[in-house]
Amino acid sequence: MSDRIGNQIAVPPVADALGEIFAGAGHELHLVGGPVRDAILRRETHDLDFTTSALPDQTQRLLDEHSSALWTTGRDFGTIGAMFRGERVEVTTYRADQYDRVSRNPKVAFGDNLVEDLRRRDFTINAMAVSLPSHEFTDPFGGLDDLVAGRIATPQAARDSFADDPLRMMRAARFAAQLGFDVDDSVRAAMESMSQDLARISSERVRDEFVKLMGSADPVRGLRLAVDTCLAGEFLPELPRLRMSIDEHAQHKDVYEHTLTVVRNAMALEEDGPDVLLRIAALLHDIGKPDTKGTGPDGRVTFHHHEVVGARLARSRMRTMRFPKDDIATVSHLIALHLRFYGYGRGEWTDSAVRRYVADAGDVLSRLHKLVRSDCTTRNMRKAARLSSDYDALEKRIERIAEEEDLAQVRPDLDGNDIMRILELDPGPEVGRAWKHLKELRLERGPMDPEEAERELRAWAKDNGVTSA
Repeated sequence: MSDRIGNQIAVPPVADALGEIFAGAGHELHLVGGPVRDAILRRETHDLDFTTSALPDQTQRLLDEHSSALWTTGRDFGTIGAMFRGERVEVTTYRADQYDRVSRNPKVAFGDNLVEDLRRRDFTINAMAVSLPSHEFTDPFGGLDDLVAGRIATPQAARDSFADDPLRMMRAARFAAQLGFDVDDSVRAAMESMSQDLARISSERVRDEFVKLMGSADPVRGLRLAVDTCLAGEFLPELPRLRMSIDEHAQHKDVYEHTLTVVRNAMALEEDGPDVLLRIAALLHDIGKPDTKGTGPDGRVTFHHHEVVGARLARSRMRTMRFPKDDIATVSHLIALHLRFYGYGRGEWTDSAVRRYVADAGDVLSRLHKLVRSDCTTRNMRKAARLSSDYDALEKRIERIAEEEDLAQVRPDLDGNDIMRILELDPGPEVGRAWKHLKELRLERGPMDPEEAERELRAWAKDNGVTSA
């Protein structure tokens, strides 16, 4: 039975070739984890993971002899990586780790058999193996049944598994999002009771798992699971806070449900695969609402300046999760600008306002277009059509002005060298002040010829008492 199933799994030829090498040296080698799961699901896989009876020194010697490149950064954990026949492979010695369930890292111990190695893995769907080159299929914990049922379960008791590595709770949410699976009742119960254990995990590992979740096929599914089990409160507490009670007159929409809809809307506008930063901006765009909720004189609920507060909260949360500075800047900038468009339809925007919109957006303009469109979730078809039409008009207006001016490079009509030459100034803060003044004029009026720009510069210098060196 196991041989028949193993022969039905599409094992890459490179895996069989590596199996022949290890078998020739007297060692067992098995394809394990994600590659086996994805092969059964007929999903593409890029990295090949193996487990072996060989010790790290033995694995390193074999891979060094037969590979074009070798890396040993995971050697302390029994993992040797290599580029083997054009494919990236990682080979790990059987593991039998012990966890003290306090620290973040296990006490590494090497095992002596495949089944015990599979037992320590996160989920049954990742605890299947194909032996090489014989193709014998090993599934001691019912991973194939769970794969067919679309179920995420653990090889050992869920509480024990999550106590060993609390990050597995986030991985459960990620696999739910990635595969469209449901979690087993025991997994859900363990997540609910053990969510606070996530505090044992480093911010970087949490961030990496969150990014994978947001880049998956259905992040909303995973996010709902994380919120419902209280796990999100440990790594992104701003999200469950959006489940504010609706006032008795339903004067504001359900912000939490609206947010998840905006994430899905943003995904529908992606052009070249998952745009994780756009998705995160969509997820966080309204996190300032709980702190800005108020009631106006007419009794209507308000969220004044929630975009400003939201941008600040997003920066703080992403710093805590150790995101790169550029990613933090992109997401917070999108959130800060996502309401700027509302008001355009009232006909108040001059060409100067359009220039400022483009200049302020800078590199995030394309994403801003998508975020603003995604934020329209009204069920009022007439209002939705009007907002869409208004944004169509704005984009066309941007295109028209861009054809006439270089909006991508909105700069003063005179550069710093021109300013110093005309005003006879040495480098210093006054040159910067003059440059900013000319840029404001450029945004307000559009391009000026050099003579007009020089007149404006001299007038500004006279009014501000700027004299030559």
